[in-house]
Amino acid sequence: MDVIAGHELSGRVAIGLAKPDLSLFSHRGLITVADMQLRVLLVVSLLIMACLSASPSLAASPEQEKEFTDKYKTAFEANDTATLESLLYTKGADPTVLEFYKMMLTQEAGGKISKIELVELSAEDTKKAEQIQDGPGGTKLRLPLKPIKKLKISLQANDANGSSSSTSETFVAESDGKLVIPVPVPVK
Repeated sequence: MDVIAGHELSGRVAIGLAKPDLSLFSHRGLITVADMQLRVLLVVSLLIMACLSASPSLAASPEQEKEFTDKYKTAFEANDTATLESLLYTKGADPTVLEFYKMMLTQEAGGKISKIELVELSAEDTKKAEQIQDGPGGTKLRLPLKPIKKLKISLQANDANGSSSSTSETFVAESDGKLVIPVPVPVK
């Protein structure tokens, strides 16, 4: 029977008793610091993999993106404001900002979209999306969801007075497996 730091062990050889004992005991015997480090590394690795697999940037499939842009384009060109507004993520949204988003979303509805696409966020876009912004009445606002893409829409209009074109962009996020346009919420 061996003795390490006053503890009896059966079937273990104690080497270097003069050094501080950094071992722990489990129901199966001695667990060394190296064993603990290996276990912690394994747990951390599994957590990182779980976080990466649940990352918002991986959430939207090409099919989901196409469904979102098709739904937006169809609703916009048909002047279907109810469907356009259903694409907004409004949980906790500031009422004034929500009305502004609805107005901007439907302002030119009924027109012809010449190009619609979801594009990757640039580093500048990501930084902008994370910033706290000034809202109406001096309120501070932020996006409630982390954007994963940017919706870029180009409109082309031709009439008797000539032609005009415009491009608009807005952030798109994922919520409950659906792509949505997040409406800013007050900072708490």
